[in-house]
Amino acid sequence: MKFLLPLLLAGLAASPNHFSADAPSAKPRARDLGIPFEGKPGANNAITDVPGVQVGYKTLIRGKGTLKSGKGPVRTGVTVIMPKGRTNTPVPAAWFSLNGDGEMTGLPYVEDYGTLAGPIGITNTNSVGVVRDAIGAWSIKQFATNGPFDFSFGLPVVAETFDGMLNDINGLHVTKQDVWDAIDDAKTGPVAEGNVGGGTGMGLFLFKGGNGTASRQVTVDTAHYVVGAFVQANFGGRQDLQVAGVPVGREIKDLMPIITTKPKDGSIIVVVATNAPLLPSQLKQLAKRVTIGVARTGGLGRNSSGDLFLAFSTQSPVTNEKGTLETWRSVPKERLDALYQATAQATEEAIINALVAAETMEGINGNTIYGLPANRLQEVMRKYNRLVEPAK
Repeated sequence: MKFLLPLLLAGLAASPNHFSADAPSAKPRARDLGIPFEGKPGANNAITDVPGVQVGYKTLIRGKGTLKSGKGPVRTGVTVIMPKGRTNTPVPAAWFSLNGDGEMTGLPYVEDYGTLAGPIGITNTNSVGVVRDAIGAWSIKQFATNGPFDFSFGLPVVAETFDGMLNDINGLHVTKQDVWDAIDDAKTGPVAEGNVGGGTGMGLFLFKGGNGTASRQVTVDTAHYVVGAFVQANFGGRQDLQVAGVPVGREIKDLMPIITTKPKDGSIIVVVATNAPLLPSQLKQLAKRVTIGVARTGGLGRNSSGDLFLAFSTQSPVTNEKGTLETWRSVPKERLDALYQATAQATEEAIINALVAAETMEGINGNTIYGLPANRLQEVMRKYNRLVEPAK
């Protein structure tokens, strides 16, 4: 849950803030900078390339200066991922924990039933409860049957990472209305990255972090599928950062955060979606392969990091009219390697997309986390002959 930050570096000059509560960053994505990622992305290089999947945000940025709990400054928000749009149709699902110093609700149900339904929420550590309750209340309004066994509230899946270095996290600023606004905002197509939604106040490899996404196209025999990953990334030491195999964190040693705190590592939540027909046990294998993508960027799953991964397929099982028989379809396990590879690749790129999109942010008590400058990243990649130069 907690984010690794060093003691205040004396003499480090502050730089201006670059964040907006309303508009996504106009910065280019990592691939646009010439980072040589493997694999073929979907049309938007986003989790929303999986048909039916939608993403929505509510971003909360208010105030500046000294922390006054309950008043701010506020640097937080909420993200929702809708597996099948505004429906509660169950979808096959599974999860995996690389390290458990974090929270993701609803997992016993996912483990036993192999499905989840309705919006998936991601927010800050102290707002998991209100987000869960808001999703449940929304589901009641949408799907309640008023019968004796009405289960419309469900068991919502909501996850978190810790933004208390920049945000008045004990102020509990995320409200039910914010969650409902995020659901109303959910849509397909391009996805905003960086300082938005639940990722607003997060850090990544001691640069500014937040949300990122990517996708990969996969062919199994004659069938074409998409695997998409969405990350809320808030982890890592500077020395750990790797970009396409290049030790960027060891090359860029300045621009360290202006924060005085006990060093702690942070967390990453990853949601993987696919339209490939998969059983829950196979989705568990995809969730495990997220670890490979995290490791490619330098993630280690340190003790105080909550590294929790969820995978779902939009290909729901079919139930007969009497509810006495369920029919599942799946790609054979021996044909899953392409999906494993796509999961690792999409996760890796989503993390670097979050890093590239995020912009410098000042929060409570003047604490500041700097964005990674695109030109500095390109310089390091060029030094190692790993930058894809534009055609002349």
